[in-house]
Amino acid sequence: MQARTLSEKIWEAHRIRDVDTSTLLYIDRHFVFEVTSPQAFESLRDAGRQVRRPDATLAVADHNIPTLEGRTEMSASEDGQAQLRLLRENTTWAGISYFDMNDRRQGIVHVIGPELGLSLPGMTIACGDSHTATHGAFGSLAFGIGTSEVEHVLATQTLLIERPRTMRIIVEGALPFGVTAKDLILTVIGRIGTAGARGHILEFAGPAIKAMSMEARMTVVSMSIEAGARCGLVAPDQTTLEYLKDREYAPKGSDWDQAVAYWQTLFSDDDCQFDRELTINANEVEPTVTWGTSPEDTLPISGFVPDPADAASKNGRDAIQRSIDYMGLRSGQPISDLKIDRVFIGSCTNGRLEDLRSAAEVVKGRHVASHVRALVVPGSTAVKQQAESEGLDKIFLDAGFEWRESGCSMCVGLNADQLGWGERCAATSNRNFEGRQGAGGRTHLASPPMAAAAAIFGHFVDVRVLK
Repeated sequence: MQARTLSEKIWEAHRIRDVDTSTLLYIDRHFVFEVTSPQAFESLRDAGRQVRRPDATLAVADHNIPTLEGRTEMSASEDGQAQLRLLRENTTWAGISYFDMNDRRQGIVHVIGPELGLSLPGMTIACGDSHTATHGAFGSLAFGIGTSEVEHVLATQTLLIERPRTMRIIVEGALPFGVTAKDLILTVIGRIGTAGARGHILEFAGPAIKAMSMEARMTVVSMSIEAGARCGLVAPDQTTLEYLKDREYAPKGSDWDQAVAYWQTLFSDDDCQFDRELTINANEVEPTVTWGTSPEDTLPISGFVPDPADAASKNGRDAIQRSIDYMGLRSGQPISDLKIDRVFIGSCTNGRLEDLRSAAEVVKGRHVASHVRALVVPGSTAVKQQAESEGLDKIFLDAGFEWRESGCSMCVGLNADQLGWGERCAATSNRNFEGRQGAGGRTHLASPPMAAAAAIFGHFVDVRVLK
């Protein structure tokens, strides 16, 4: 049998038929939420169709919901209230399980899928959100899709998709002290650019990836989208099995044994061929921060804002200058000189328990700078409850952070948690586009420890020198 990549194995197992240059794939799990599903449900009803497999679809409220204590649907924005109402009505009509903001299983869709055991190796997964790639950390093909595709999956449990090429990033060595998965993926994106993996399924492999926890792998794979990839994945291994065992929706008993036997076949064969490969040395990665308005605008904490004159092309010079102007920076300015107004620790990329623990280690015994407003937003209700049982909430509160209910919060700017015009934020989220966290807001992406340190000192610092 011809050697195959991991993604090729999953693709072929779900291929129904080829249609020109595209393939009709069967979808095992479909997640919907309040922002991209209303139009899909409306079109479905207008066409007189039903949801093909309500049991394979799950809905959650996350993007628009408020995060203040005592929240209700009525405390959301006007648009948020309408979308939450429609999600409740649509899921009731379709017979789909809905985890609303009062459900113990509520959280950001890309956090609760893995923590509940709904995202499993070998699956095809779809959701109307680009960071659906996160679920690929478990060895699944997880696609972010548009609203029309959401409707198609609801109606048929299939997805018509052009077959991507394959790309593997092998991360050799080990991440140094004080360097995280977030620093690694920011470094990768900075090296290959936001179009570097365009049109590819991006597989992460190598010793540094294998040594990572599942939470860290999810951080890396989540941001494969920021490198332009169609989706990302990591081959399942013992770390994956230990994470999934006994999760609420994971297989049990003999079903678990049968599933594990299959999952252990999910790896890229030794002699398989990728369309592209890249090797990264983890030993060389430093704590990393974005300076501009694209995830590829990355620099180590020891770096300096670039000079447009150093760019090789006019387009490059113009892009750097535009970012400098929007971000209120000057060429040659040290990253460590950037004064921070706000700090956000959360999101589907860095809102898990491990992330909160790493931030709390930096924060403990210290206090947020007087000019900084900082908030911690757990990625799910379960993460929040576990963090509280460990006393992490008290550490953050004692340090002057706000401790919030779970949700997407300031990552996306669709709710009340937004930056003011010109405010500069150290954020553990995944995008730093213009206005991403609110009109005129200036976002610098960083790891949880780096964001926590920025909150304490009021500017970016190298967490490696903190005691």
